[in-house]
Amino acid sequence: MADSSKSKSVLGKGLDALIPRITPRDEPVALASLASDTGGDNITVGIDIAKIRPNPYQPRIDFDHDALEDLKRSIISKGVIQPITVRRRSIGYELIAGERRLRASQAAGLTTIPAYVIRVDSDEEMLELALIENLQREHLNPIEIATSYQRLIDECRFTQEEVAQKIGKDRSTVTNFLRLLKLPDKIKEGLRRDDVTMGHARALLSLPDERTQLKMYGRIVKQGLSVRKVEEMVKETGPQGRKKSSAPAGRHDSSLQSVETSLRQAYGTKIVIRRQSGGSGEIAIEFYNADDLDRLIELLQR
Repeated sequence: MADSSKSKSVLGKGLDALIPRITPRDEPVALASLASDTGGDNITVGIDIAKIRPNPYQPRIDFDHDALEDLKRSIISKGVIQPITVRRRSIGYELIAGERRLRASQAAGLTTIPAYVIRVDSDEEMLELALIENLQREHLNPIEIATSYQRLIDECRFTQEEVAQKIGKDRSTVTNFLRLLKLPDKIKEGLRRDDVTMGHARALLSLPDERTQLKMYGRIVKQGLSVRKVEEMVKETGPQGRKKSSAPAGRHDSSLQSVETSLRQAYGTKIVIRRQSGGSGEIAIEFYNADDLDRLIELLQR
């Protein structure tokens, strides 16, 4: 990949400087009025769908069949309203964003699609553009969003603050999504399928261990519990779960459970207080990655 500082300086102008915001309109893009691609940059042209390669950095995992069918019918009726975004390759093009539109257009029998063509020189720049463009314009599920944030941190070497700035969100929003990746796989799959909501997942994160989280998740799915109801149950179940899980060590003081709960809510992460014989003890604060550690240190210093 290209040098990170060089890539960040190019992309520091913001996404809109590279991919202008296209406002949805009532009228479709008229393919007949679009010129053929003559090799320029930052132009909207009609291109051959067969020449478009998939996006290797596509953050979307799930493509809802019914939603694609609806989009296909819309395209058959009105055409493609918003161009996809691509970059040129030695042969053909590579998709940056708009895979749902591309798939639906193919299903609708189109052979040509309107596309906004931009210049992307490095794989790192391509990764950042693909992730951020999809985060801002596509309807991703919470796990796809969280995974995209984590990839920007791991592969583009951004901090949580930089990710927040790039996508126009608060840092706390980025942190809350990243915490979803700590959930058991079964619960993450439930989030992807929309069996539970982001609110349910955040409540489950307050529980002390995976076994307790999965047990509560099963009740949510089976009984159709509301987020508010789950939050109430977590307040009751959480301390008991911690007491059971730490009982073998014989070091957990039940009188400190309410303090743990308050600290957990204040710092947004799992906190366990253990008291040793003789009055000494320890406070264990869990963090997810280096950026989460920085966030916690900043809160502690306040």
